[in-house]
Amino acid sequence: MARLRRFTHTHRFALMKTATYYVMHITVAMAVAYAVTGNWLAALTLSLLEPTVQAVAYFFHERAWARVLARQAAAQPPAVPPMAAGAPA
Repeated sequence: MARLRRFTHTHRFALMKTATYYVMHITVAMAVAYAVTGNWLAALTLSLLEPTVQAVAYFFHERAWARVLARQAAAQPPAVPPMAAGAPA
């Protein structure tokens, strides 16, 4: 349980973003599924299944991009202050 609590605390922002995306996606998916099928039960089933899979994929997609950005930032040479770049002291 402590690992789950630490994980949710560490990734709180990404999880909140994922949750709001999930609610939005369910709403849109239900409206589209109902417009296509005319059946609320089918619309509910489709709108819960597909966005649930998408939400999990989105979370891992965000984590992967965060790693890419962190690697790019680590690869950048440190900025040299203007006075240290050969200017007389």
